[in-house]
This record gives sequence, structure tokens and C-alpha cells, in this order.
Amino acid sequence: MYDRIVIAVDGSTEAKRAARRGLLLARVFGATVDVLSVVDQSSLRLTKTAAEKTQLRERREATLTTIEEVAAELDQPVTTKLAEGKPAVQISEYAAEQDADLIVVGRQGLTGLGRRLLGGVTEDLLHRCDIPVLVVPDGDDTDEVEANYSRVLITTDGSENAEAVIPHGIAVAQRYGSEVHVLNIVDLQAAGGAFDAGGLKKEFLERLDERGREAVEKVADEAEESAPDLTVKTAVERTASFEGTAAGIREYVEENEVDLVVMGSHGRSNLRRQLLGSVASTVLRTVDVPVLVITRSG
Repeated sequence: MYDRIVIAVDGSTEAKRAARRGLLLARVFGATVDVLSVVDQSSLRLTKTAAEKTQLRERREATLTTIEEVAAELDQPVTTKLAEGKPAVQISEYAAEQDADLIVVGRQGLTGLGRRLLGGVTEDLLHRCDIPVLVVPDGDDTDEVEANYSRVLITTDGSENAEAVIPHGIAVAQRYGSEVHVLNIVDLQAAGGAFDAGGLKKEFLERLDERGREAVEKVADEAEESAPDLTVKTAVERTASFEGTAAGIREYVEENEVDLVVMGSHGRSNLRRQLLGSVASTVLRTVDVPVLVITRSG
């Protein structure tokens, strides 16, 4: 599934943690690793002297050296590259050139407003990228422990885009011996409107639940067929939150101590270039576990 992984780093603590996650994953999959750091063109434009430009480049080179040291500790060979330009563009283009199967980045851009903003490079990358992206949260703790994916959550809404997620979730679960959870969220706000969520007819709710059960059972059947040794659990949960499906996913992650969320970048709307449907975007902003985002082509 993952033969070549590109890890993008910017010198932040989040990026270093994400790099460690990526290196550990590469070791498990036997993947080749490229580590890329990009000197942002906007930062270069703000410099006034050649010395300042050199300093920016040296900082990125130092970041690459740090990741090389982490990789050496994990006995994982890496190739490093320093680039200049718009980070998201450089990352996506480099990953495509390397025929990468996965990009690993840290979640960035969280401000004093809390977790409302996913921010900058990470979200821009997800807008333009056709390669699966593993987004590692800022609170990740793999500096101290090995990455553990005991419980992998695959989310589905029954769409073709959601089906593209299945092989990725299964591949990770097989490598780590994970328990697989398959989840469908019944979004009452979306189904009935903000002012009708409490008044939906029982028959309508039962149809929504049944559609959800069909969606999760389809994923479970495929998982059990391709990996019969895996333990697969299914769930259909309702949410009336104004945050919709994302709130239901977050609650399930917390209640079931999920270690990794695997989800599609687009839902039933199937709008090709609207980054992440709002569901994936909100999940990335609010959950505290890594999220593997799969595009339709991924």
C-alpha cells in the first residue's frame, strides 16, 4: 500500500512529531522515505539581505538534519531535499514526482482561537493534492512511545468516495493487528434542517439508520473478505449537533479510544475540488488523533 512516503517538515514541534509518525509507519510498511523542507517564498521576499536569505535556508537544513538523526535512531534510511517556493505546491509536486503513495504532515495553524482553524500549509496541501495525506495533531506523543494503532476507525457515508478509504484502513489494520471500527453518522440537522431535528418522523429516522447500517455492513464485508483475521465492529450513531457528522465522529473517537481515523476527502456531494467536504475539514480541526485523508484517486 505504501512503498514511498514523503514527509514534509517545517521546523515546528508538530512537524517533528509528524515526521516520527511517518518514519515509524514507513518502517512497518518497508517504505522508502523522502523528507522535504520548503523555504517559503513569502518569507524570502521579506528578507533584506543575502545573509538573511542564507539564514532561512540554514534553518531548514538544520530541520532536515534533525529528522535524519531521528531516522537514524529508528534505523530508517531517508533522502532529504530542500526546496523553495509555496510550501503546499512544492510538497504536492515533489510527492507526485517521487510517485509517492502517502504524504505525512503535522496539523498546523491552530491559534489563540482554539481549534477552529486548521490553517495554512496543511489545508492548502489538502486542497490541491491527489495523494493520501496523514495529518498528525499537535498533541501527538510519539516522541516518547511507539506509534500504536490498536483501533482504526473507517468512516463511511455509503458513497463511492468513502469506498476508496477501505483498502487504506485495512492495510494499516493488517500491519498493526488493529481492531477495525466502521462508523456511519446519521446527521439529524442535515436530514431535517436546523429547526426540524427534533421533529423528524420515526419512519424517516429508521430509514436513515437502515441506510447507515447498509453502508457500514458493506465496508465490514469487504474488510472481512480481504482480511478475515481482523476484528471488525460496526456502528451507526445519530447526532443532532450543529457541527454535524464531524461531531459524531469526534465523540466516537473519544468514547472508543480510537488511534487513527481513516476517511475520504469528499462525501456524497462528490464535488471534486472543494477541499475536504466540511466533515473531513472539521474532523481534522477537532480530533486529537492522526487522520488519514484519502482522495478519490488515492
